Amino acid sequence: MKWVDRVGRHLKLRDLHILLAVVRLGSMAKAAAELAISQPAVSKAIADMEHMFGLRLLDRSRSGIEPTAYGRALVTRGHAIFDELKHGVEELAFLSDPTVGDLRIGSTESVAAGFLPAVIKRFSLEQPRVRLDVAQAVMSTLHYRELRERSIDLLIGRIPVPFDEDDLEAAVVYNDDTVVIAGRQSKWAKSRKLMLTDLAGERWILPPPDTMQGSLAPKLFRDSGSEMPHAPITTLSIHLCLRLVAGGQFVTMLPASVLGFGNRDESLKVLPINIPVRRRPVAIVTLKNRTRSPAAKLFIECVHRTAREDAKAPRSARSEK
Repeated sequence: MKWVDRVGRHLKLRDLHILLAVVRLGSMAKAAAELAISQPAVSKAIADMEHMFGLRLLDRSRSGIEPTAYGRALVTRGHAIFDELKHGVEELAFLSDPTVGDLRIGSTESVAAGFLPAVIKRFSLEQPRVRLDVAQAVMSTLHYRELRERSIDLLIGRIPVPFDEDDLEAAVVYNDDTVVIAGRQSKWAKSRKLMLTDLAGERWILPPPDTMQGSLAPKLFRDSGSEMPHAPITTLSIHLCLRLVAGGQFVTMLPASVLGFGNRDESLKVLPINIPVRRRPVAIVTLKNRTRSPAAKLFIECVHRTAREDAKAPRSARSEK
């Protein structure tokens, strides 16, 4: 406890901020230039911290500067400290004026093409002075990296079941079906009943196999008794996918919500194919034990309200799914 108390009395936020900059830039000189201080001041701040902890925080080599295991642990906690301070300042600003704020949102491509615009439309009317920064997030081997690095406040997207991320929590917003889509001019558009095997020879557009949606495709075809079709195009761009499918040359498989939430497109047709897969949950994913900003709380409430009201809407009032 004496060691902890000693550090608590002597650790300076300025020195911690300098350490974060050095690790991020991989150079004391670059950190000094960015922070507009001298390089000796940077070196002294790091040396003071290493002396205080009695541990080496950085390894210096010809290729640059890398954090030691101790340095990485401190940097991780340092990001959390400054993130909490940022939210504290935002909350003070919110208490003085509850109509302003900033929010960084990560969204998968399919959610950004369907559900998210409906949420933002509502939220921007209710909170016109809250600024939203929306970034595309890819559910792949690096999924949730942006959340863990705190470059976004929350993420909206499809999640796997079960959700096995110890440091994250996921609040399910709605469950999404998977549908097969063709152009209105396609020879399949007037069919009343189809199977995936009927489209085995078609030109498919599919997501990359290293993404969550792309990894599902082989199982869907296999469970339907069909071999994996030839896909001359793989893409994560929903806009590109829908434009190409609308021309009648291609077919694709997408989350049903892409054509829901008011995004009706008369050039597209959902084909009458029963996809043998359980509905996939779309959720808001956040870091556990991270203080949510007032703007984040308002936005999350708006997300759930938008989903609830769409679920209550009469089927005739919704877009074709």
